[in-house]
Order: sequence, then C-alpha cells, then structure tokens
Amino acid sequence: MKILVINSGSSSIKYKLFDTETHRMVCAGLVERIGLEGSRVRHTIYDGEGERTIVRATPVPDHEVGLKRVAGLLTESDIAVIEHPGEIAAIGHRVVHGGERFSDTVIIDDDVIETIRRLIPYAPLHNPANLEGILVARQIFPDAVQVAVFDTAFHQTLPPHAYRYAIPNRFYEKHGVRVYGFHGTSHLYVSKRAAEWLGKPLAEVNLITAHLGNGASMAAVQNGRSVDTTMGFTPLPGLMMGTRCGDLDPAVIFYLANRLGLSLEEIDRMLNKQSGLLGVAGASDVRDVIDQLEAGDDNARLALEMYAYRIRKYIGAYMAALGRVDALVFTAGVGENSPLVRKMSCAGLERLGIVLDEAKNDARAEGVTPIHAEDSPVSILVIPTNEELEIAQQTRALLP
Repeated sequence: MKILVINSGSSSIKYKLFDTETHRMVCAGLVERIGLEGSRVRHTIYDGEGERTIVRATPVPDHEVGLKRVAGLLTESDIAVIEHPGEIAAIGHRVVHGGERFSDTVIIDDDVIETIRRLIPYAPLHNPANLEGILVARQIFPDAVQVAVFDTAFHQTLPPHAYRYAIPNRFYEKHGVRVYGFHGTSHLYVSKRAAEWLGKPLAEVNLITAHLGNGASMAAVQNGRSVDTTMGFTPLPGLMMGTRCGDLDPAVIFYLANRLGLSLEEIDRMLNKQSGLLGVAGASDVRDVIDQLEAGDDNARLALEMYAYRIRKYIGAYMAALGRVDALVFTAGVGENSPLVRKMSCAGLERLGIVLDEAKNDARAEGVTPIHAEDSPVSILVIPTNEELEIAQQTRALLP
C-alpha cells in the first residue's frame, strides 16, 4: 500500500511516498519557491541500488501546479515509482494546529476542512498553507483517502493545571487561549522508539523528549502521554531557538511599544524572526554559532550558554513534574547532530541521575544511540526523528 505524506507550506511542498507494507520510503522531494521566481522541484528516488536525485527548475505559480508536478514525477516513464495516481491509497497531511477539536488523526471530510479553516487565527502562518495542500490534493488524487495529522494532537493530554494560563477565565472559555504545544508528531515518534529501546510498553515509560532544531521544544511524557511542553499558545515560548526568543517577560513587549515606539508588527517580527541565536550571536544555525565560538567570538559563547541553560532548566523542571524519568531523548537537527549542545545541556545534572558518557556522545552512530554512562540512573538517548513515517503510519492505521 502506497501512502503519500505532504507537508504544505506557504511557498513550498515537502513530500514523501511510503510503502507501508515494507515501511520503505519510495521517494521524497521538495517543491520550493511556489509563486516566486526561481521555483524548482527536487525529487529523490530510493531503491535497492541507492538513490537518484532529479532537480528541475520549472515555473510553479501555485500549489495546484506544484502538486501536479509531483504527480507527474511519480508516474514519469523513466523514473516512475507508480503506474498511475490511483495507486496511492491515502495522503497524510501535516496540519500544524488542531486546537481542542482534534486530539487524534482523522479522515478529512468537509467538516474537518471547515474546522481547520476556523483554526487559522491560531496558526495564521501555517494552517492556511496546510489547508491549501489538502484542497489541492483532493482534486489531483480524488481516489485517495485524505487524512489530517495534527502537530498539537499529542499534547491534548496535558492536564488543565499545565495548559491553562493564569489570566481571566473568559479568555480560555470564549477564545481558547491556552497551551497547545507543537512538534507533537516528533515527540510521539521518538517516545515510541525510546519505549522500544527500553523494552517497555509506551504506556509504562516516563520520558523527557528534546526536539532541538531551528524551532525547538521539549515535552514531559508520563506513561506515554504528554503532560507538559515548552511551547504554548504559539511556537514562540520555551526554549531559545534559531530565530525565536523563547521564554520572555511579557512586560518587555509593553516596554518596547510604549517607551521605544515599536509597533506590534515590528515586535512580532523581532521576537519570531530576529531573536534567539540570531539575535545574540548573529547566526541562527547552531553549526555557524559553534564555528564562531571556535574562532573566539564571545557572543557565540554566550548564545550557546543561554541555549543549553534553557534546556537544562526544563530538564530539571520536567524531572520534578514526572517524579521518575526512564530516559532523556535528544532528537531533530541539533539534538541528533551536535555533541557539544548535548554535552552542555547535560552538564551538572549528575546528581539528578543524568550522567553522560563523553566518548559515546562524540561517536556517530545510526538509529537509537545510547550516550549515557554505564552507571547513569537515567538513560540518555539520541533518536533520529521521522515525522513523515509517523504520519504515514497513523494514516495507515485509519484505513481498512
């Protein structure tokens, strides 16, 4: 059975095609710069002999044309991975915000589409593009079952004391202002893998999962269920990120507006796109910041210390929230590939039962990789995330 996973952004479409019987990724690609000059499609085919990549510069004025380009590549004679679009049984769509309505994956119907549309104010940068991908996919792949997988769904198990803000009740009751959390598909995927490695059912493990990429969040997972997470009503709070500030005294916003004369739009742009590592070190990519650190840049040193300190604080907080922790999990681009960030994030936590083995931490390995010392009470794992495979598996679970 073939399942296509689509992540539709405002100017891009990421996609992966899976054979769910073999759990093999058949092909993957990216349609980028939709509606802009220089649009192109990058398409990679995976087979028993390796991989082949085709890059084509081609006009892509809108998402409909973009998905038609994808359908064409899937069936193109010399590189075909399917004979016709009807071979695709289902399409799993990543949808960023499901609000309180969706706590699980759902088959898309008109009511689901309307609800996603109503949730646009909660994720104005993401849900419109996610919805556009759904609408276009229904036209191009009319025989496929369309399924929505929500980034917020995994965190719908947060208890009220964790998801409510201490503001007047009416803002929650009438307007839904609460913690929603994000990166839920990734946190769920690595939680499952961690449980497998520990040899326990997911429902019996307590974990702290750290999804560290350009966007970053952590989750406290108790008996396999998310009970707290660092992101909130939006993806802005919590950890320091590539360009987002993370936790901030809200009164800073009033100061910037009232005393410095910044508009709300300027403050929004600054906190989301000009802060974090970029604001402190002048670079948003951890790799560049580390290069600057090695060249003696004091701002880079400060930025990395701030970055790791936030992670350590949340590790401590989530250990208190959980009471017992089986494993600390690092995942996503930075979590999987930066031994320095992992080392800095675990420094000084030995009395909490988190003891890193530096040699294991520095060694590169595939799959689930333990990096804790033999005598560490808490396991420390590096687990590559695979949100697309998780989406494909959740989509497959809804089919006959």
